[in-house]
Amino acid sequence: MKSKLLILIFVFSSTIMMAQEKLADKFFSNFGYVKATELYEEVLKKGDTSLHVLTRLGDCYYNNSKSEKAAYWYGIALEKYGKDDINPEYIYKHIQSLRSLGQYEEADSWMQTFMTIQNNDSRVKDYNPENIAKYNELASSEKNEIVTIQNLPFNSKYSDFGSYVHDDKLFFASSRNTDDKKLYNWNQEPFLDIYQVDVNKKVDTVTYGTPDFINAEKLNTDFHEATIAITNDGNTMYFTRDNMSKGNKKVKYDKKGTTHLKLYKATLVGEQWTNIIELPFNDDVFSTGHPALSPDNKQLYFVSDREGGLGETDIYVVDIKGGNEYSEPKNLGNKINTEGREMFPFIEKDSTFYFSSDGHLNLGFLDIFKSNILKDETTEPENLGAPYNSGYDDFAYFKNASEVENEHTGYFSSNRPNGQGSDDIYAFDASICIQTIKGVTRDRNTNEVLPGATVKLINDVGKVIAEVRSGADGTYEFTADCNTSYTVIASKEDYKEDQKKITTDNEHEKVTEADLYLEPLINDSQIVINPIFFDFDKWNIRTDAQYELENIVDVMRAHPTMVIKIESHTDSRGRDKYNMKLSDRRAKSTRDYIISRGIAPERIESAIGFGESQLLNECANGVKCSEEKHQLNRRSYFYILKE
Repeated sequence: MKSKLLILIFVFSSTIMMAQEKLADKFFSNFGYVKATELYEEVLKKGDTSLHVLTRLGDCYYNNSKSEKAAYWYGIALEKYGKDDINPEYIYKHIQSLRSLGQYEEADSWMQTFMTIQNNDSRVKDYNPENIAKYNELASSEKNEIVTIQNLPFNSKYSDFGSYVHDDKLFFASSRNTDDKKLYNWNQEPFLDIYQVDVNKKVDTVTYGTPDFINAEKLNTDFHEATIAITNDGNTMYFTRDNMSKGNKKVKYDKKGTTHLKLYKATLVGEQWTNIIELPFNDDVFSTGHPALSPDNKQLYFVSDREGGLGETDIYVVDIKGGNEYSEPKNLGNKINTEGREMFPFIEKDSTFYFSSDGHLNLGFLDIFKSNILKDETTEPENLGAPYNSGYDDFAYFKNASEVENEHTGYFSSNRPNGQGSDDIYAFDASICIQTIKGVTRDRNTNEVLPGATVKLINDVGKVIAEVRSGADGTYEFTADCNTSYTVIASKEDYKEDQKKITTDNEHEKVTEADLYLEPLINDSQIVINPIFFDFDKWNIRTDAQYELENIVDVMRAHPTMVIKIESHTDSRGRDKYNMKLSDRRAKSTRDYIISRGIAPERIESAIGFGESQLLNECANGVKCSEEKHQLNRRSYFYILKE
């Protein structure tokens, strides 16, 4: 007999834990992280240390940016169940929590574990333990910038790159000239030539003509010509070419058998580029190429692997003195140059400096960066992130001059997959896009403004990203990203919370109005909640009923001297005597649940069932009524006897 009793107690205890866990899950799914935390921790105290409970506790704290406790519970889960039985996402969240606490060594240790499990995950590619958060930021497109990327229609199956636009003509380098049978050993493609194509701009569209060789006298040769820069007056072009012998019949090699690049300039005469001159700071033993001009055309920037640099290739600058005279090349220093490759400089009209590098924090291979180095020598470069950058080579950025605020167009080159050739030119059209979500918190019953409500902005993965209190006039406001899904939730003591789902589009500065209506839980002498539902012929408290009863618990916690009484009623179906007993059991089950949540028993004066003795409508015995009318009679009341 004793053993049967112990079994019954164990089964009953397990049932309670399971019910409480389901209730916690329900609050969690509705972003009720504080309540869910309380319930999960109660389940934990009763002996349930399942992986689900431990990781959900971690998630509750993680989604509310409580890093210390998130790291603690993820750590407990990992310690108990090990890396092989836990979803790698929890390992990653553990890493993020540790990093936010400054525990970099432990975070790095777990990152090594994560890398072995998720070796194809984009978050571990080119992982740098000191830059994980930044890396993740770069890998995702900035949602306050709407960027359209277009692979240009004139790209070929060969290498096309290095855009430069002047007077509605786009100049680029391409190895598409297959008439020349010579191939470049490095990639087995024809040598590069400079091409031009007409750019036809309309209000909402840009179309392109048919590419052809640049209008030039003896500029393209049998070997490489590429990347150009043109002065503001349109009369001088700087370009890159292989180191050529006189007569341009063959390339010149250094003692190691390497041919190098050199910079040249040409002059526009009529419609032809001619008078080609080699720049004096070239040399046969190192490369000099990829020109870029300052906005005032007084400086020429270029790339070189000359002696004394910081890495494989560095970016340098010279002053243009006139004629064919230039100052000594100056290295741009370690704010730009690294031990890796820095290439393809470009300077916007506001002196923002763009370049490509594989030496700074990047998504893989060459990435495009911008810097204010020309205005502040101490500034650090900024990776443009996706979609400009990818895990492949992304380079040769060019930005069109634009008078339209918040709109930017231009070009870059990339060898990312699904292009038309080994390198392709991509056009980008970018516009800043920020929106506002705002509204008023109101009393649902009276429609009056409700000040002091807590309003949270929650992202599409359930993380609270912003929190404010509504003002004296009930207003709240959030700045939101475009093309993003959110949930806004308002809560206030003695009120049921309200929430709305909002999805922003791509209209800049659009305002989305989202008033939130909180329903009072206290109405005159009652605590009013949604109906408590029971299974047919049952009196046990279901999960959905527990969810509603938590409102009663919250009110009684907020008012520690409050005393209530509970009344439960049924509809007329069934025998009168049976309904009386059933309603009384339900009332007492309701009371017992509230007491189980820490409310003192003496604060519930009574819990009594009245069966079908106090119907609210005509649906008495023998009267045919709809289910909706019968439902009106199945109700529970929570009367306040003392506040």
